[in-house]
Parts: sequence; structure tokens; C-alpha cells
Amino acid sequence: MLSIVIPTYNEEEYLPRLLASLRSQRFADYEIIVADAKSTDRTRQIAAAFGAKIVDGGLPGRGRNLGAAAAEGDLLLFLDADVILPNTEWLGRKIVQFAGRRLDCGTCLIKPLSRKVVDLLAHNVFNAHMLATQLVRAHAPGFCIFVRREIHERIDGFDETIKLAEDHDYVMRAGRVGRFRIMYGSRIRVSVRRFERDGRLAIYKKYLLAELHLWLRGQIRHDGFNYTFGYAKNGKNPSWKGF
Repeated sequence: MLSIVIPTYNEEEYLPRLLASLRSQRFADYEIIVADAKSTDRTRQIAAAFGAKIVDGGLPGRGRNLGAAAAEGDLLLFLDADVILPNTEWLGRKIVQFAGRRLDCGTCLIKPLSRKVVDLLAHNVFNAHMLATQLVRAHAPGFCIFVRREIHERIDGFDETIKLAEDHDYVMRAGRVGRFRIMYGSRIRVSVRRFERDGRLAIYKKYLLAELHLWLRGQIRHDGFNYTFGYAKNGKNPSWKGF
């Protein structure tokens, strides 16, 4: 069985779209676990209405770990609330490919939920970077990571001390003990809401500096990049010191 883990915080707008795209999949041998970080909106009610298992979460790394701890499947899929599966065959085909290529951990190429040329270009640059570095320094977006449960447990899950790019660290460590690859085929769709809220140039700058930090100084365990979990249109997210 596949266990799909979704960390959330106030995702009543986007979560229904993801859950609807999951419900439409032809592959049906899965469970959904929503690891919710004390949402103040209808996130939990929406998850419950779709039949998801709900556990307490926190920041993304912790939420994914807590969700995985409650999972029953041998294969895990980490998604974020603001993605959509592009077609009804996506899940089944990715699982067949994962098994056929004998992967232990994997991700897929991404495509923005936007028709703007700048967004398509930026996401294709990231795709190219993932492909180019997959055998050297693995990268993967936290909103789409497949991993065998055994590997997740062997590497002790996500490093909850990392403040930014914990997803890249996770697949890099998974790739050291197992086989990690980028999967081909239909690309998962991801929103550009943060780009629109914070500004594209600001986001590009943050990601570029974060990448340089990873190569030159290692994992990001400080608050210098001002990461916020959850999404507030005014940019004002709550403090997460309690998680």
C-alpha cells in the first residue's frame, strides 16, 4: 500500500484541489495522512471529509516525519497541499516506474500552475538542475518525494533541525543508502502562489543563495533565509518556535 503524507497549515483553499486529484486516480491502493500544524481554518474538516487520517504536525520536516510514523504502507509519497496530479494515470504510472527502475527514493519533474513564460522557464531551470545533479548532489522538491519506508526509517527521516532545503538533504542521504533517480513522464503541477506574493526576483535570489550556501557552507540551520511555513497572502505567518 502507498501512504501519502501531506503536511499542512491553513490550506483550506488548496487542499481540496489536491485531494480531488487524488480521488480521481485509477490507482486506489493508498491512504492519505494529513499532518496538520494546528490550522485555524477548515483544513482539518476538509481532510476528514475526504477520509484522510489526521495527525498533529509542525514545520514541514516534522510534519512529514509524524505523518510517516502513522503510515501503514511500505511506500511513502510526500506531497504538499498546493500541488495537483495532472491526470488520472499519474499515480499508478509513477509507482510502476518506481518499481520497474528498482528505486528506493525518487521525485519527478515539475510544471507550474501558470502560463507565464517566466514561470515555465524558472521551473524548467530547476528541472534541469535536478537532472544534472541527481548522481552528485541529489535535489528534490519536498512536494513530491517517493521513498520506500525502509529507507525513510534507515536515514531517520527528515532532519528537523534544518530550516530550509530539508528536502534536498533528505534525498541526498537517501541516495547514499539506496537508489535515487528523477522519474520521467507527466510532471506534477505546483502553484506559484509564493512567487506572486513575495515577488519572483526575491524568490529566485533566495533559492540561488540557498543553493550556494548548501555547496559552500552546508545545511541551513539558521533563520537567515526567513522561511515561513504555511501561506498567508499578506506574508504574515505565525511564529513556529513552539515546534
